[in-house]
Amino acid sequence: MANPLLPLDGVRILDLTTTYFGPLTTQVLGDYGADVIKIEAPNGDPIRYIGPGKSPGMSGAFHIANRNKRSIVLDLKREAAARALWSLIDTADIFVHNMRPHKIIELGFGAEAVMKRKPDLIYAGLHGYRSSGPYATRPAYDDVIQGESGVAALFAERDGAPAMVPASFVDKNAAIIAASGIVAAYVKRLRTGEGVHFECSMLEAMVSYNLTEHQYGTVFDEPIGEPGYPRVLTPHRKPQKTADGHICILAYTDRQWETFWRVVGREDLVDDPRFKKMEQRSQNFAALYETAATEIEKKTTAEWLDIFDKAQIAAGPVNSLADLRKDPHLEAIGFFRPFEHETDGILHMPDTAYQFDGESLPVRHGAPHLGGNGIDILREAGIPEADLDDALSTG
Repeated sequence: MANPLLPLDGVRILDLTTTYFGPLTTQVLGDYGADVIKIEAPNGDPIRYIGPGKSPGMSGAFHIANRNKRSIVLDLKREAAARALWSLIDTADIFVHNMRPHKIIELGFGAEAVMKRKPDLIYAGLHGYRSSGPYATRPAYDDVIQGESGVAALFAERDGAPAMVPASFVDKNAAIIAASGIVAAYVKRLRTGEGVHFECSMLEAMVSYNLTEHQYGTVFDEPIGEPGYPRVLTPHRKPQKTADGHICILAYTDRQWETFWRVVGREDLVDDPRFKKMEQRSQNFAALYETAATEIEKKTTAEWLDIFDKAQIAAGPVNSLADLRKDPHLEAIGFFRPFEHETDGILHMPDTAYQFDGESLPVRHGAPHLGGNGIDILREAGIPEADLDDALSTG
């Protein structure tokens, strides 16, 4: 029965992706209700083995990035497995891979061949670099793209040395960008009846993302300033030290800054020409934040949170990863949802950012064991019983 809550209910996706960029893209689509068939090589997706897990090949990271999917193992270098994939393509709406362009062509499943077989397919290639450029054949990972996209250098602008965001920053952001593009391609197919060759690449996604604010005055044909948004590059933009810890706080509008100076007891700065209006503040961010920081040191975190809450100035504590499980708001909305996995017991899944008609997107089924759904998937594709073992064999 169709689930009216889920916008991609009834859409079948073939997922030939590994690590984080690709699997997180298809995880979003699976959360939307798509039937995501994860097609794995005999050794499985490497993130099956990253970090602790209760069952072999079922790490915590894999559980989150691959919920709402089914798994089949196909050794695509074997003819019988390749034939099985062609049969699955005949049943699919969307085909997603994150191999380098020349590698997927060598396997026989490049865009031209696949879309010739099924012209109304959404063929999504998730790459490190756009396939039309000179970097197309290079391998790419999050760490490398953080450097190439300008992300790592932002730390040098602020702190004097390049650094990495301590998260899979590129993979996660590029995945959200890719997922939105795939949904848009599917909407186009619904309108035209025609397939789409869709491509999203990590470098291009992150350069575009990074330059949203940091292209700054260089967006004009004749630049009227240097690249880099000064407010976020000043070393004084950081969690502010309080009398007993730290707090994150941002007054932003003219009215909020006027209120801020009053509640911290610095009425003398309300009409300071450096800080009074947005245009002037944008030229004095370092002095602005440094001055604010000296006042914030005078009270405890709890005192400031109460004061800023009453003043309607955005502020919050500096939570550790462990603190998130105790956050009153997240607890109240049931953000960490218990889900009973068939072999690994109760898991606590973080909610998505989305709600549809007041409801969170469900975890319909947990992350699959390697090849755990292979027989069912091939039967659904109409492959004869006599051919199942050959198709699933890894040699």
